[in-house]
Amino acid sequence: MTNLRWLNWVITRHYRSQGLDVRLRSIRLGNSAIDGEVIGDGWRMAVEIKTPNDDVTRGLGQLAEALAYGYDKAALITTLQHARRIKTKVFRKLGFTLLGIDSTGTVHQVYPETYESK
Repeated sequence: MTNLRWLNWVITRHYRSQGLDVRLRSIRLGNSAIDGEVIGDGWRMAVEIKTPNDDVTRGLGQLAEALAYGYDKAALITTLQHARRIKTKVFRKLGFTLLGIDSTGTVHQVYPETYESK
């Protein structure tokens, strides 16, 4: 069973190691909320973190809402095993990023695919 606290820790470590500002706390957007945001130089990315037992469809709706509220990017983060089972068609259509975290705490970009993830 994957612990949400552990996923939060890994993703915070991942983005901070790139020199980005990470704020993982509930951010209210209209009738929904996202789990946090990553802030870069001139851009903001909405972050929604889901354990394998969470509702991914709801998470996609939350990310779409974040884009409507002015976020530049959106990312769904879950375990790598779970991320590989998710169909990426909606990520392609909406321009979302899908990240998977493996058991060693390494973050993999599942969609859009990168050279390292192939």
